Amino acid sequence: MAGLLQALVGASEKAGTIARLCRAEEPLFQLLVAEKSGTDKNRRFLQDFKTLADVLIQEVIKHDLGKEFPELQGHIHGEESNEFKNRQGDTVVVRVCDTPGDTAALLLSVLEPEREAAELLAAAVHRDVTLGDAELASVALSIPPQDLAIWIDPIANSAAPLDSTNEYIGGREDVAPIDGITPAGLCSALVLIGAYDRQTGCPVLGIINEPFYCRDPLTHRWQGRYHWGVAYGDTQLSSLSPPPPRPTPCVVLSRAEGGPVRAALGPLCGDRLCFAAGAGYKMLCVILGLADAYVLSEGSTFAWDACAPHAILRALGGGAVALAGALQARRVGDTGPPPELVYNRPAEGAVGAKRWANQGGLVAYVHPQHLEAVLAALATVPGL
Repeated sequence: MAGLLQALVGASEKAGTIARLCRAEEPLFQLLVAEKSGTDKNRRFLQDFKTLADVLIQEVIKHDLGKEFPELQGHIHGEESNEFKNRQGDTVVVRVCDTPGDTAALLLSVLEPEREAAELLAAAVHRDVTLGDAELASVALSIPPQDLAIWIDPIANSAAPLDSTNEYIGGREDVAPIDGITPAGLCSALVLIGAYDRQTGCPVLGIINEPFYCRDPLTHRWQGRYHWGVAYGDTQLSSLSPPPPRPTPCVVLSRAEGGPVRAALGPLCGDRLCFAAGAGYKMLCVILGLADAYVLSEGSTFAWDACAPHAILRALGGGAVALAGALQARRVGDTGPPPELVYNRPAEGAVGAKRWANQGGLVAYVHPQHLEAVLAALATVPGL
């Protein structure tokens, strides 16, 4: 397990490097944008507004983890399709080849005639990552990789209009934080890798990588950082410490959240609600203690958004509950622990990505008293 933890962190660091490389030069970045379908669709790419960075990062993580841990092959899942259409209309399946030259040639078939861009990306894909993290190296755990499966969100996003992929594409770099929370911009674009138990669906290991954490004051280049957590059986370990609770909780929401939910939470928070883009980033705000809870009343997040941060929250003593299920339990007098999100059960009757939606919303928290206060407030909202 310790080897797997280090491998996941290493994969996230390689992913962060690729994300920064893809964002570094504007001409390169414009090539990597996959436009939405329609009459003005970019002739290079498929529909669904994604970036080659998303796909490449996802495939790199799948390749590197599957190569080191064959037991995980076929159990590493991501959000993105790895197919693009090139200028000739041919479908190109993006993958990691055996050599940098072969990977560059494959990427060139998408990026042609941008040979330098393809070669830069291929070099990053095949570059070894060295972690100089003594704390991480000292972690000793025992869990068979064959018991686990992985969810990847390569540039973490949600289904909301202001998701983190859009923040990555928009590239707003000068958004000032409010009480430590950046409401939008490049800093909210994350790489998420979460492992869950195949049988129970419970998240047991999570990595959050912030590729655009801060700029180097001398070089002005972006620098990243990562966080990890393990929650398995009686073991709870994390690179972070649990944040202290506030007497008056701060709740972070999406700007798309409805008025009734805002109105219900306002008195609890002293009318101090915070807003940010991206489900993964809002969960990170709770992990870091910048907020005490993240509330979403709609089923607009997915397994790949929540698995990694949920594992870290569990490592810190918190969790992520299914909001609709938790409120239903309260209303029938169930005093047991509210139902947590799980990651191995597709939604019945749903198709496509909606099979993995966190239906009925969620509440992410660290301190149980904040969860109870939030659920008590939301229990008064009709229709939830």
